[in-house]
Amino acid sequence: MPRTRLPSPRLQPRDLSRALEEEQDLLLAAAYVSDAQYNRNVPFKTSPQAIRLYYFYNHWTMQGATYFFICVDLSLALFEEPALFPLPFLVTSIAELLCLTAFFGRLVHFAKVIPQMVFWKDTKNICIMVTIVLTLIDLITYGSLKAANIHSVRWSRALRPVFLINFPEGRQIRRTFRSIRNTLPDILYVFLLFVFSVLIFSLMGLKLFGDRGLKTVEGSPYFTNILEIMFELYVLVTTANSPDVMMPAYELNWWYSLYFITYTIINTYIFMSVFLAVVYNNYRKHLKNEIRKLVHLKCYKMTEAFNILKVKVGTEFVVKEAQWKRLAKVVVPDISTSHLELLLRISDEGQKGHVDKRNFLRLADLLNIQVVTINIKRHPLEAWMPRVYQSSASLLVQKMVRHRIFVWVYDVIILINAIFIALDEKIPFISDAEWLFLSLYIIEILLKLYTYEPRAYFGRKQFWNWFDTLIIIAALLATVANTTIQSARKYNSQQVLDMVLILRILRLLRVIVSIQRFRVIVTTLINIGPTMLTFGGLVLVSGVPVAILREVVYYVFAIIGMEAFHGKVRFFDPNFTAPDALVCGNPALRDSAFARDRYCRNNFNDLTSSLVVLMELTVVNQWHILADGFALVTHQAAKLYFIVFHVVVVILVVNIFIAFILEAFFVAYSLEKSEVETAIEKKIQELGVGVQEEDVQDGKLTDNMDAKDSGFSGDGEDNKRKALKGLYFRIASRKYRTVDTLLQQMFESEIAPEDEGPSLNEILSFSSSDMYPKNPNFENSA
Repeated sequence: MPRTRLPSPRLQPRDLSRALEEEQDLLLAAAYVSDAQYNRNVPFKTSPQAIRLYYFYNHWTMQGATYFFICVDLSLALFEEPALFPLPFLVTSIAELLCLTAFFGRLVHFAKVIPQMVFWKDTKNICIMVTIVLTLIDLITYGSLKAANIHSVRWSRALRPVFLINFPEGRQIRRTFRSIRNTLPDILYVFLLFVFSVLIFSLMGLKLFGDRGLKTVEGSPYFTNILEIMFELYVLVTTANSPDVMMPAYELNWWYSLYFITYTIINTYIFMSVFLAVVYNNYRKHLKNEIRKLVHLKCYKMTEAFNILKVKVGTEFVVKEAQWKRLAKVVVPDISTSHLELLLRISDEGQKGHVDKRNFLRLADLLNIQVVTINIKRHPLEAWMPRVYQSSASLLVQKMVRHRIFVWVYDVIILINAIFIALDEKIPFISDAEWLFLSLYIIEILLKLYTYEPRAYFGRKQFWNWFDTLIIIAALLATVANTTIQSARKYNSQQVLDMVLILRILRLLRVIVSIQRFRVIVTTLINIGPTMLTFGGLVLVSGVPVAILREVVYYVFAIIGMEAFHGKVRFFDPNFTAPDALVCGNPALRDSAFARDRYCRNNFNDLTSSLVVLMELTVVNQWHILADGFALVTHQAAKLYFIVFHVVVVILVVNIFIAFILEAFFVAYSLEKSEVETAIEKKIQELGVGVQEEDVQDGKLTDNMDAKDSGFSGDGEDNKRKALKGLYFRIASRKYRTVDTLLQQMFESEIAPEDEGPSLNEILSFSSSDMYPKNPNFENSA
């Protein structure tokens, strides 16, 4: 909870009450602004006690503890049977009880913050409570049966991702789930049409090839069972069994190849493309609707904060400068004075001593943009030995290092180094040349440190400088270690040699630093990375907005796979000669492609092995071999598990992931190439205290600076460098320019600042169809 100053005890009771009321109003307004800043939608109670509990609920320690127990709960699958690192059931059950206690405590804390009716109407809270109860029931039942030596299934483990998804901290993942849920109806019709197409071709295949006595390579009947035909044709859509599946018919008559070619064109290329188009279109539409809700909710929260703090000055309501500063300090306690003054200059455009409503509503966005304060200082050598550092020879060296030709020379050196890396290092000349390249790289770093201020060169945001330096130092140490080991003639460390080779290859990544277009692409990928991880997490739950989505899906399918297929396939050391080793420990796999291809390590005997198998299924190559293998050791119905996984992950989630990547990359890439400036950037430049983000790459803190804006008096580069001293600002990165931000700006432009906007209930009931005119005509189209 942010600290606020208590009113002085010398105040009169009436003044004391007023001061306390102002403090409570300030805390309430700060809570609204904080919710708008982080896109939280929690209808908290506005009583003083509830507000303080809400601040404590959102404190980073509480959120960190929640994530810690969620991670512990999910990772228990590593230690439970079937386990990668087995632990006694008592230990894992106690750990799970502690996690459930923490989740229940978090839920009770949340119930104290929001109104009781709202709490019980929230589906998220019900899901958490039901999951806790079901987990306890399963834990007690499993423990009792285990004590009686009766085998049972820990079915509740598949429910563990519910805690990750349904706690308020998982709002990004929930939003992704909602987008998928809203997209499903449109995908369903395409999927049913696709299944109908597969069924039609299966019937055609049965009539064409069923009575011809054809055999597969393994000697099995060819296209005689309708269910087997449907499975083989579904696998053909993924191209995993092409051209094997058509060879018996193709060998009989080459005209039969037209059947498979027609099927591939219709189902692999047309239907799969339609899937992507439908997913992309609907996902984008529903995502915009979600963003529109966020925009209006943010506007609603900021309006509530403004109404709490507003006072009337003349004919309009405003927030006083002192109150605005106190509010910003409560929302962001560690904000620097210079940063606060900069934001105030942006918000109080006319320097009137107050902030109007239009500028007040931007406060949450302004706080979201990280502004770095740069205190540009003289080079230490310039302070220690100014005469030497400012000598003609020294200035010539600095000028050479700053020149573009210096960069080009080292680009050529890197390319030559790449050629030498590709050659056989056993040749003495090639191995000796490595020392030459290392020496040249070290000289380059030393020259840059001599030219540029070291603290600026190794600043927090100078990723490429850190990467370059660490790679060179690590390569030097590894090369020295490898040479020392070889000269001792006692042994040759393959691990050290591998490290040396890897570090040599990583040095080639320095080309990315030199070519601007490469840097734009890589920077764009880095900027959309966090949001990609959010989506990725959803998939892991099925095994952790798309990366967490995918991880969620992986986790769930991994748990189900371990319960269904644990111990059915075993891996033996390659040197093990027992008969069981040839059939992966299961006679049912004798003469199967699964055993023949030595897929024994692809099993569901622990969590990590299960996740590896699921990743192989996602790649889809040879996934039908895995499905056939596990069907042989269990039942043919086991193929449904693999088909459902393919439909959910490859067709649905991966297509949504591609849709998100396309949208995010197009937006981020176009923003990287544009000259769009935010209000902060404009104000920084107007005040003449700006350093562009590009100006600090490779430590070039003075390149491309405008002498007029910076107060430079000389025309020369050296005069400019001498003048550039003191306090400057720059935007930390472009990471705030994400897809969400772009869409928010799109909808914010439709909201007039004097408009109170829709009510809270109207905002929450928005649908994607509301975004488009019901009766389109020329005017509303324009």
